[in-house]
Amino acid sequence: MYIRRGRVAGTLSLASLAGSLGLSCALHGGAVLAGDYADSPQVDEFIAEMTRDYGFASEQLFGLFREAQRKQPILDAVSRPAERAKPWKEYRPIFITEARVARGLDFWREHEEALARAEREYGVPAQVIVAIIGVETFYGRNTGNYRVIDALSTLGFDYPPRAPFFRKELREFLLMTREEQVDPLTLTGSYAGAMGLPQFMPSSFRAYAVDFDSDGHIDIWKNPTDAIGSVASYFRHHGWVAGAPVASRADIAGTEAEKGLSAGLDPAMSVGELRSLGWRSRDSLDDGLPVTAFRLEGADGDEYWMGLPNFYTITRYNRSVMYAMAVYQLSDLLLQTRSGRR
Repeated sequence: MYIRRGRVAGTLSLASLAGSLGLSCALHGGAVLAGDYADSPQVDEFIAEMTRDYGFASEQLFGLFREAQRKQPILDAVSRPAERAKPWKEYRPIFITEARVARGLDFWREHEEALARAEREYGVPAQVIVAIIGVETFYGRNTGNYRVIDALSTLGFDYPPRAPFFRKELREFLLMTREEQVDPLTLTGSYAGAMGLPQFMPSSFRAYAVDFDSDGHIDIWKNPTDAIGSVASYFRHHGWVAGAPVASRADIAGTEAEKGLSAGLDPAMSVGELRSLGWRSRDSLDDGLPVTAFRLEGADGDEYWMGLPNFYTITRYNRSVMYAMAVYQLSDLLLQTRSGRR
């Protein structure tokens, strides 16, 4: 699957819908059958917004939503009670495996030139880009099989708790497919509408995806070069500092140390402030550096860490300390193994 680069104004291209709607007509004797969203007042309101505010042709959007399907498995997945939050000692083995390292090294070798160029142009190390793609989709093995239009319609119109967010992403998706002149019925992704090797939501695609091989197309589904460049672009736009470390293990002492733990992901204290509370980094860090301080339940007991600004950038990709730590440690293992230091 690819997307042709080149943003255009105007209505949703007739060509982009002709194939899918034409097929439906052929299958049903020339009449397009009503789908799950054909007579929805919510969809009518959404189409009116897209027509009024973004210049889409209403008849084409009505045709598109005749084809969109409500997917109960998506609602089941998003509504399922959350499992017990895994501690780090259980979360880490899911992503830090010999198989993921070995496949990551293969991916690095296969796309060495693109990764090296991304590092030069964006300042993001190759191992970090590889680790993101490895954690997100196991290097493209698990990118999702739902049509994006179905996922975003289901969650935007039938999941009230987060409907505004997913309707925004549905709007971004339609704008994306119009700008890139691609059939919106053909693109696939996760049950939440995340797409391709890096699992970009449509808003992230529009903002950060790049045609990294300059072939006139953006393809984050089947073209690892574009996926690599797009991840690097995302990181640079979210504050990645070239050459800077990501995280530092710390030791604590005294009765005040627990007060240094951050309440959220944003850097809440400086290295110096943590030092005054009994934190000691195992690395040499400037006292003025802002950090996120956190504790993880490791296999050998509690671990205390300082997440540096680049660690915070990783959490902008996925708002989770353990996710960012998995990416960081996988990237470090990839680099050590490739360098022969492991």
